[in-house]
Amino acid sequence: MFLRFFRCAAVVVVLFTSFVCLRTSVAEVPTWPEFRGGHGDGHADAADLPVAIDASVVQWETPIQGKAWSSPVVWGDQIWLTTASEDGKQMSVVCVDRATGSVKHNVVVIENKTPEFCHPMNSYASPTPAIESGRLYAHFGSYGTVCVDTSDASVLWQRHDLKCDHFRGPASSPILHDGKLFVAYDGVDVQFVVAFDKNTGETVWQSKREIDYGTDVGDRMKAYGTAEVIQVGGQEQLVYPSAVATIAYDPQTGDPLWTVYHDGMNASARPIYVDGLVLITNGMGGVVAVRPDGKGNVTKSHVVWTSSKSVAKKSSPIVVDGLIYMITDDGIATCRELEDGKMVWQKRVGGSYAASPIYASGRIYLFSIEGAITTLQAGREYEILAETELGDGFMASPAVVGDQLILRSKSALYSIAN
Repeated sequence: MFLRFFRCAAVVVVLFTSFVCLRTSVAEVPTWPEFRGGHGDGHADAADLPVAIDASVVQWETPIQGKAWSSPVVWGDQIWLTTASEDGKQMSVVCVDRATGSVKHNVVVIENKTPEFCHPMNSYASPTPAIESGRLYAHFGSYGTVCVDTSDASVLWQRHDLKCDHFRGPASSPILHDGKLFVAYDGVDVQFVVAFDKNTGETVWQSKREIDYGTDVGDRMKAYGTAEVIQVGGQEQLVYPSAVATIAYDPQTGDPLWTVYHDGMNASARPIYVDGLVLITNGMGGVVAVRPDGKGNVTKSHVVWTSSKSVAKKSSPIVVDGLIYMITDDGIATCRELEDGKMVWQKRVGGSYAASPIYASGRIYLFSIEGAITTLQAGREYEILAETELGDGFMASPAVVGDQLILRSKSALYSIAN
C-alpha cells in the first residue's frame, strides 16, 4: 500500500514539474511576431542594446538574396524573412538560426511568369510576415498569401484568388488575432479588407472599403496600411488605415464601427493606441489623433488634433511617456506632445528614411536608407548619443528579442548585441 502511494506521489511530482517547466519555457520564448513587434508600436522597453550600432557589436552577418523590404519576425530560435527576385518572378521565405545566423530554410513559395510593375522604391516582398508557434504567414499582396510550417518550410495552405492592382507594388503587412489573419487590399481599382481563417486559409469575412475618396483617380485610392487591434469599452476594434480615411471594423464580422477622414494616400504606418488616442499618419505628411469611442463618421466629433508639420510619410512613429517621436523621409527628427500635438523639439538628423524607429532602455534608434544609425536619448531635450554606420542601408524596420537587435539591410541580416 505504501509503495503504491509512493509511486503515485512520484508521478504527481513528475507531472507537476513537467507542467511548470512547460509553462516557464512557453513564457520565455522570445518573439517579435509582426511588423513593429507584438504590440505594433516598435517598443522593446527592457532590451539592453548597444548605444552605438556598428561593426564592433555585430555577432553575425548573413547575406540574403533578392530585393525585399519586409522586416524580420522571430519565434524562439528562428528568424523568418520573405524575399523576392528583383524582377518579381520568384517569391521566397527564408529561415535563419537566431544564434548562429546560418540559413535553415530557403524556399520559393510563389512563382510569377509576368509580374506587374513595381516602383524601384518598393520591392516585390515588402509586406512583413506574421509568425506564431509552428506557423509563418507570408503575404505578397495580390500575388498570394501562404501559410508555412516553420519546422520544415512546407506549405500548409495558400490563397491566390484575391486580386487588386497595387500599381506600384504591394506593401501592406498581415496581422494575426483571435484565429484570423487580417489583410488589406487597397489597390487603384478595388479596396477591401479580408479576414482569413488562420488554420485553413478560408475567408471568414470580406469587407469593401466604404470610403468617399472624392476622386476617380485610382492612384489617390491606394494604400499600404497595416492594422492594429485595440479594445475600447469592452469592444475589440480592428483599426485599418487606407487612403483618405481610416476605418475601425468589428474583427469578428467585418462590420464598420467608425470612420475618420484625414486625407492623404499611400498610408503605410501602423496605428498606435495609447492614453485613449489612436494616432494615424496618412502617408502624405499628415497625422491625426482620434478618440476611438464613436460611431459612424467621427471626423467632426472625435478628432482631438491634427498636424502636417514635419510628419513622416513612410516610417511609423514611436510614443514614449506622452511624447511622439518621428523621423521624416528627409531626415527631420521631431518630438511632440501626444495630448495636443504641440512640438517639443525639431532637429535635422540628415539622410533619408523609410524604416520605422525602435525604442529600448530610454533610447530611440533611427536607421537610414543610406546606412546611418542615430541613437537619441528619449526626452524633452534633443540629445544624440551615437552616430554610426553599418551595411548598405535600411528599408526594413528592425526586430528585437531579449537583448538582441535583428537588423535587415538591403542585402544582409545582422545580429547585434553588447
